[in-house]
Amino acid sequence: MAGINCVVVTPEETAIEQEVDSVVVPLFDGSKGIQHNHAPMIGRLGAGELKLSAAGSVQRFFLEGGFIQVLDNTVTVLTGQAVEAETLNIDEIQSQLDELNSKGPAVGDEQELRAQQVSSLRVQRRLARQNS
Repeated sequence: MAGINCVVVTPEETAIEQEVDSVVVPLFDGSKGIQHNHAPMIGRLGAGELKLSAAGSVQRFFLEGGFIQVLDNTVTVLTGQAVEAETLNIDEIQSQLDELNSKGPAVGDEQELRAQQVSSLRVQRRLARQNS
């Protein structure tokens, strides 16, 4: 199968740069599969699972939102965080969720930020459970 180049960039580093057969990204409104010769596109990512398939194996990562560009068989992802799903720790994630939920009511901008944090942690917990 012809490949596509996948590059995932975070503020700290280029987290992933490899040739793959297909990519599935978490758009803000659902998942999108990308293969060789996909039409050019730009999209907004939501927090979710990035799947990279190559040679019959699948790598899974948690992405914390961001943006995607598909152009000339290259998928470029800009995200705040990319974490390999195998490294997610259910106990740590649950502890963070419990801490957020135990805080008093949030107001204004803090309410939106806390909702995003809770949503992100729930996605991470789901991925951690799938990979344990």
